[in-house]
Amino acid sequence: MLKFVKGNLENIDNVQIYPMISLLIFFIFFVALFYWVITAKKDHIAEVSNIPLDDDSKYENDTIL
Repeated sequence: MLKFVKGNLENIDNVQIYPMISLLIFFIFFVALFYWVITAKKDHIAEVSNIPLDDDSKYENDTIL
């Protein structure tokens, strides 16, 4: 199985750039996510964390009948 995949990938020009691009996308995503977590407002975090504990009375108008 690995010979089949490796044989096909050897025929593609500049195939060595794809792992670097995927690593770069992965790294940028998690750096951006870390930045968002650090800079998020504490009141927003508290509000979002309490959503599962809130009663559903304020969401009754949004339900589909």
